[in-house]
Amino acid sequence: MNDNNKKKYNTVYTGQKLNKIAFPLGGIGAGMICIEGTGSLSHFCIRNKPEMHNEPCMFSAISIKGNPTIARVIEGPIPNWKIFSNPTVVGQSGNGLDGKAYGLPRFANAKFEAKFPFASVTLTDDEIPLGIDITAWSPFVPNDPDTSSMPVVGLEYRFVNNSDKTIDAIYSFNSKNFLAFKDKIENEESDDCIEATTNGFILHQKKSLKSKPYLTSSFCATVDDKDAKVNCTWFRGGWFDSLTMVWNDIKAGACYHKDPLDNGKKSPGATIFVPVKLAPGEEKTVKLLLSWYTPNSDEKYFYEEKDSDLLPAYQPWYAGKFNSIDEVVQYWRANYNNIRHQSKTFSDCFYDTNLPDEIIEAVSANLSILKSPTILRQKDGRLWAFEGCCDEKGSCAGSCTHVWNYAQSLCHLFPALERTFRQTEFNECQNKDGHQVFRAPLPIRNSSETGQWSHQTPAAADGQLGGIMKIYRDWKICGDSQWLKEMWPKVKQSLLYCIEAWDPEHNGVLSEPHHNTFDIEFWGPDSMCSTIYIGALKAAIEMANTLKEDASLFMSLFKKGTDYLTQKLYNGEYFHQLVQTKGLRAKSPLETASLIESKYSPEAIRLYEEEGLRYQYGDGCLSDGVVGCWLAKMCCLGDILDREKIVSHLKSVYKYNYKTNLSGHANPQRPGFAIGNEGGLLVCSWPNGNKSSMPLIYTEEVWTGVEYQVASHLISMGLLDYGLNIVRTCRDRYDGVTRNPFNEYECGHWYARAMSSYALLQAITGTRYDAVGKILYIEPNIEGDFRSFLCTSTGYGTVGVKSGKPFIEVKSGDIVIKEIKFIN
Repeated sequence: MNDNNKKKYNTVYTGQKLNKIAFPLGGIGAGMICIEGTGSLSHFCIRNKPEMHNEPCMFSAISIKGNPTIARVIEGPIPNWKIFSNPTVVGQSGNGLDGKAYGLPRFANAKFEAKFPFASVTLTDDEIPLGIDITAWSPFVPNDPDTSSMPVVGLEYRFVNNSDKTIDAIYSFNSKNFLAFKDKIENEESDDCIEATTNGFILHQKKSLKSKPYLTSSFCATVDDKDAKVNCTWFRGGWFDSLTMVWNDIKAGACYHKDPLDNGKKSPGATIFVPVKLAPGEEKTVKLLLSWYTPNSDEKYFYEEKDSDLLPAYQPWYAGKFNSIDEVVQYWRANYNNIRHQSKTFSDCFYDTNLPDEIIEAVSANLSILKSPTILRQKDGRLWAFEGCCDEKGSCAGSCTHVWNYAQSLCHLFPALERTFRQTEFNECQNKDGHQVFRAPLPIRNSSETGQWSHQTPAAADGQLGGIMKIYRDWKICGDSQWLKEMWPKVKQSLLYCIEAWDPEHNGVLSEPHHNTFDIEFWGPDSMCSTIYIGALKAAIEMANTLKEDASLFMSLFKKGTDYLTQKLYNGEYFHQLVQTKGLRAKSPLETASLIESKYSPEAIRLYEEEGLRYQYGDGCLSDGVVGCWLAKMCCLGDILDREKIVSHLKSVYKYNYKTNLSGHANPQRPGFAIGNEGGLLVCSWPNGNKSSMPLIYTEEVWTGVEYQVASHLISMGLLDYGLNIVRTCRDRYDGVTRNPFNEYECGHWYARAMSSYALLQAITGTRYDAVGKILYIEPNIEGDFRSFLCTSTGYGTVGVKSGKPFIEVKSGDIVIKEIKFIN
């Protein structure tokens, strides 16, 4: 490995690389606040939905008493992109950014570093004799989903006196009541107010409005300092008066108490003051505890329009644990230090590694997705998710099975939560025939009761079959054979449906049109979905044998499928698709209703007659061409096809689809994922020609989730350098200058598919724990000694090889190991 490359990743961000950083903080399914590279707070998504441009007027400041007093907002310089056409102030950029605190003086320099779930910002300024750094974090404790789902954030401001004189200063946290409505809503007045709490304040939109009760919300800020003073009543006036008077206080080094207004009168905002008096060399840390409470929402998906007013909307998990913001605040104060210790124990363990820095960066950056609004956790504790987040709403609702096939982090870090996805898929989303809807309704309920995405719509072959493999994986992770026994009847029913729907001739491959993650139907046998099919058959064989059930049908189809793939779908270099529209049960594509595709226009019909069916990959080299083989490895099923042919396919993908510079690449689709002189792994290419005028959609694009899938598969097959090159090229695009390093997007921000990056750990170390047999497997694809993070359903720690011998150091919980199988 090249040391020069290692220095570029998992390191400190400075200068222009701070521009786009927004690091998610919050609980799983509880909402999100981001700390930016400069130390500012943004992306306030605390009302059970994305609000990416919600950047309240909220900031910390320090004033150092003297002659004159020196005051600064505790942030680095405002990134230039925010000055003009700033989406957080729609309609106001041309009016000079009215309502923003950008014009207040800040520190000259900032540095940002992330050690998930912690982030730190270091600020310096020649005029400030204090060393200042911010540590931002939120709970993340593997195997403890409840603690990790809290609507809370911790911010720690550390001040060090670097001078030879005593410094007398005042720290302040200042916020407008960003929850208050600016206008009347359907003739109802906004019932906003600010209340005092111990060493802090609570912002409220308090009264439940009849028209929009889901906007009722509370936000608390409190500090752990007994000398704190709180002003709950900012100056009320016109124009810019409130913020002007706040800055006057900061500039003057003010520190005073002021009670909330009486009789429901509204205050524009509130401030917490904390004295910071430091002798030379002395330091002090102010802990700012943030929390929120929004018990209701208007989020509901996939219901009959006539039932929309009758069905309840989503409520977050924490609303079932706490009855008010006061209870959340009390919990956060009482448990802050313990939860911080547990979260830090995880972080220290995760980063206690000598794996390549690009691997650690790719894995940890995408753990941020678990803290984003992509994921919701409903009141009963079950997860439900989008694919990603649009700016103001979720993107592609329903815990989409074929996208979530790729995500490999949740199943290891929070396996009990992962299994709630299986619960939904094989129960509420599956009918008596075994048909699964691949988008679950919210709140979760029987999908036969829904309108759109009901059982009248096609199932997703890759999603439904992938779920069968994941049942096997989740059993191996949790070790609960009773759970497997309970799930098996539905799993078998699901697989039998898949066989009848897509392989009625029992050829071992999917031939009938089958919907998939490319939002179209594949017609005829294809390697992508058929490898997932044989992976599901292999999983079913293993499960049936364990439960002493008949697996003969599955064994027969598995053998036929592997033979078909290697003999008819492998062209000597890579696996492909045999497009077929005739001799099927399905009608002509021109007569068949598709789930998403538009109807054929006259022009499209003429093109169909000349070239054949649109949106297929045919002779193309698809990056996901053997994704089922990758998923099988992630699901503890080993190699399900001839290993040499898998390697050949992956090498072809690297040869034909991996580009280090896209300047000459034509992409009429969605170019924002990778563009210009950036590099990336294309979804598909046609190295031997035969590319149709209307090829597989998305084919010219670059998806990080597929990049990590291919990279981890390459590494697991011994092609380490190939895999690392793809990872580096991917992470180079997320450098902080153009894109947020902690937000890999596809169809929305914080896109779930990107959690395929977690597979890089298993791929490079070859480690996995079988909780059924209590066996630890170590088969590294990296030379020499190594240390790596390993999480099981009962504990986590560091696993690796030292002086040529395997070892494990348990750091939390307990991991019972009867045998270590080490292959070097």
